[in-house]
Amino acid sequence: MKDTHKTAVLGMAQRSGKVIATTVENVSRAAIMPHIMERVMPASTVYTDDIATYRDVLNQAGYQHTRINHSEKVYVSGDVHTNTIEGFWSLVKRGIGGVYHSVSKKHLQDYLSEYAWRYNRRHDPDSLFETLLLRASRP
Repeated sequence: MKDTHKTAVLGMAQRSGKVIATTVENVSRAAIMPHIMERVMPASTVYTDDIATYRDVLNQAGYQHTRINHSEKVYVSGDVHTNTIEGFWSLVKRGIGGVYHSVSKKHLQDYLSEYAWRYNRRHDPDSLFETLLLRASRP
């Protein structure tokens, strides 16, 4: 029986470490392809886990696509891995579970946006609080 309490999410990470995370209706081609087309350059090489949807979507769109086979306990093969986005998801899950305990579907995108914003600024020399205050004070 499928768990109807879960919301599908899509995350993408650049090799530079920047991430984007968004809720999606489901993991079908129709639901994820607009996000990929909007954010991934056509000549990009895309590394994913072994979910079939990615294979179908990325191959049909013409991206160079390499999969890492998590179902066979393979997590890194040369420079092919999904460790950046997996690390991000780990932080999101620990943060939500440890601080908020639970998040409703209605507010999940806000939390994902917050975690992505913080993650993408983890190397900034200014504190996140200072950056947030400066942004909030702009007209």
